[in-house]
Amino acid sequence: MHNVAISKKWRWFLLISVGICAASGLVYELALLTLATSLNGGGVVETSLIVAGYVASLGFGAFCIQPLLRWPAQTFLAVETLLGLTGGISALALYIFFATVGQSVSALVVATALSGILVGAEVPLLMTLLQHGRTATAQVAGQQVATLNAADYFGALIGGLAWPFLLLPTLGLVRGTLAAGLLNIGAALFIAVVLLRPLLSVRAFWIQTTSLIIAALVLIVLVLRSEGIVTTARQALYSDPVVFAQQSDYQDIVITQYGSDRRLFLNGGLQYSSRDEHRYTESLVHPAVPEKAKKALIIGGGDGLAARDLLRYPDMRITQVELDPAVIEIARNQLREDNLGALDDPRVNVIIDDAFTWLRAGHHESYDTVIIDLPDPDSATLARLYSTEFYGMALRTLTPHGRLVVQASSAYSTPEVFWRIDATLRNAGCKHTVPYHTHVPTFGDWGFILCAEKATLRSDAPDLRYLNQEVLDAATVFGKDNQRLTLEPSTLEHPRIVDDLRKGYR
Repeated sequence: MHNVAISKKWRWFLLISVGICAASGLVYELALLTLATSLNGGGVVETSLIVAGYVASLGFGAFCIQPLLRWPAQTFLAVETLLGLTGGISALALYIFFATVGQSVSALVVATALSGILVGAEVPLLMTLLQHGRTATAQVAGQQVATLNAADYFGALIGGLAWPFLLLPTLGLVRGTLAAGLLNIGAALFIAVVLLRPLLSVRAFWIQTTSLIIAALVLIVLVLRSEGIVTTARQALYSDPVVFAQQSDYQDIVITQYGSDRRLFLNGGLQYSSRDEHRYTESLVHPAVPEKAKKALIIGGGDGLAARDLLRYPDMRITQVELDPAVIEIARNQLREDNLGALDDPRVNVIIDDAFTWLRAGHHESYDTVIIDLPDPDSATLARLYSTEFYGMALRTLTPHGRLVVQASSAYSTPEVFWRIDATLRNAGCKHTVPYHTHVPTFGDWGFILCAEKATLRSDAPDLRYLNQEVLDAATVFGKDNQRLTLEPSTLEHPRIVDDLRKGYR
């Protein structure tokens, strides 16, 4: 390498490029976290492994790069080529892996480690480049380290903001990550051509720039073909043809259809099948409607099915709180045939908000019926909506003779989850709980917990396809192999219900 120092003017361009590379590096990790949530449950274990593994890999990469500091320019460009290429394709590669092989924490850990090692190698190499050809005092060296770290951390901030507010909503998970890889490669190519050319031999310069250009072309091709690749991979996850798919700000939403059987999936988990959802919906909704009830609160239920059944009571007025606006939009369009346009009915007021935040804000309107219809608590985020604190706030919205019901997972396959919800409701202040279950062919034996003295249907309940009082009475009876378990409640401090779900199915 030629003994040429980088001028002060060009050092600032180098620092700007450093910030761009740092932004791309953080985007890769955020993409892995998003992917872990969408396809692997995104629990505390996955999140901790990705974050802790990334930080540890940064240190390991910085340590391992020391023997190559003799050639900082060539090594830095080689690292950026590998980082831009592997980081850019990481989401696509893992999506295909999860779709074809299955869920794997190990794959996430390997991808995290590779990205972290390469990012960790950047700072020692950049520091060596900044020092090249210069004699610096201890104070000047300290200032350079501070400036380099500032550029690195500020770039990470930009990447952290760009992912949720720009890349993910506009380009999606896979294309957003590929775009970050292209930006990474572009910054490295600028550094190679404008800043580091004097420090490289002619042969090394052409090798490095050619490698960067090839990496950029690979990423461009993948951007152009990514939609088809993802569609093919996504179909491997589902037995029926995928007719609609969208990555929202919160989850991966997929609709499949085979014949007249339409199915909704959120983050890969089945939410309902149109062939038998009436069994689930009727069992959830109608036992929670007391005599003369006129006002209902639905928490979750973004598919609109619960609202559809509640609207069969002519005087009913409904407030529905749903976090994801994309689910509501899809319910109003792609799922309209199933929910009969319930969410567009003037008697339904849809509020887009986090239910925990909305309840905590002190909405003091009282409801005769509260229906909590949320996905299973497979993450800490969802577990807070199955906590004593959350149920306590929900119970305070009930009128004196009101009823509250919670979908409670499978009463047979996940008994700890089912009875944990019962214990949590009791701990939150529900004096009487009525556990009951019903057979939904798509789901198996499915359970509900009703906060009321008895499970009864309203005297003027509509004529239902599945449920009547006799069926409901039978639903409150459990076999000898599925009796009540005495469990501690799930709380914000101790989200025990997540561990219950992680034990798997009986």
